[in-house]
Amino acid sequence: MIRFGIIGTNWITERLLAAVSELPDFKLAAVYSRTEEKAKDFAGKYGVGTIFTNLQEMANSDEIDAVYIASPNSFHAQQSIIFMNHGKHVLCEKPIASNPAELEQMIKAAQENQVLLMEALKTTLLPNFKAIQENLPKIGKVRRYFASYCQYSSRYDAYREGQVLNAFNPKFSNGSLMDLGIYCIYPLAVLFGEPRTIKAAGVLLESGVDGEGSLLLQYDEMDAVIMHSKISNSYAPSEIQGEDGTMMIHQISEASRVEIRYKSGETEVISRPQDHAPMYYEVEEFINLIKEGKRESSVNSFKCSRVTSEIIKEARKQIGLIYPADH
Repeated sequence: MIRFGIIGTNWITERLLAAVSELPDFKLAAVYSRTEEKAKDFAGKYGVGTIFTNLQEMANSDEIDAVYIASPNSFHAQQSIIFMNHGKHVLCEKPIASNPAELEQMIKAAQENQVLLMEALKTTLLPNFKAIQENLPKIGKVRRYFASYCQYSSRYDAYREGQVLNAFNPKFSNGSLMDLGIYCIYPLAVLFGEPRTIKAAGVLLESGVDGEGSLLLQYDEMDAVIMHSKISNSYAPSEIQGEDGTMMIHQISEASRVEIRYKSGETEVISRPQDHAPMYYEVEEFINLIKEGKRESSVNSFKCSRVTSEIIKEARKQIGLIYPADH
């Protein structure tokens, strides 16, 4: 049984807790919030008696083995390092850090303290992503990766009325590239590694974050095209185009359906049964690694997090997207 503390009492945490309800080795042992009232309310929902309003006290506690961090992006590095310095394993929501410099500090802390650090990017740990990896040879030489995640944010309505919520506030290292673009970039990093060149375009909002954008990445024998947006919707599936066929991925963030359309006109559905909610699989991976004494995931590895962070850094540089965390 791995005893977890939770940082961040929001919808994504609730979704994770719903997903892991069927995971026998997960135990919610403590809840942190900046306010006691919020911590008590959230803990009460899940029958948890231990709450904290001080991160150092929580990190010192012998009631937890690991933490799931789902606070705003700009807090990820500092909070993760506090817990790792106290010997706690860290599952940190994506994007794991505001920039590559923060990520290196986190990896250093994980290695020095001999604890597990993993970026909580769910797509790459789903059964259908394994189907993508294993069936990739069927489409022949890969020539293009195309991924799109454009989803109009419910918080954008408030923004249009003059209210800047966290999702559109650069103070929290937010915006379309960090929040949605990463779902397109991370699988690319896992499948194909580091690109040779990156070209990025984007639309910056008055608040200082990007509302939408696109990337063109060049590899030796293929290219990658990525579209992301929080201010418009797209219904296009993502694709991996090969010389012998094209793999179509519906909903890149969850890989809900995957099929191959061959040159011959035949279609093969390669989707696999998914018995649990998407976030179940990232926590299962994290817990299994702890039990096996491993300090890094072979899927959501430090290398993949680094490649993703570097791509985002270069794209941000090209579109002029700067966060307070960069200074």
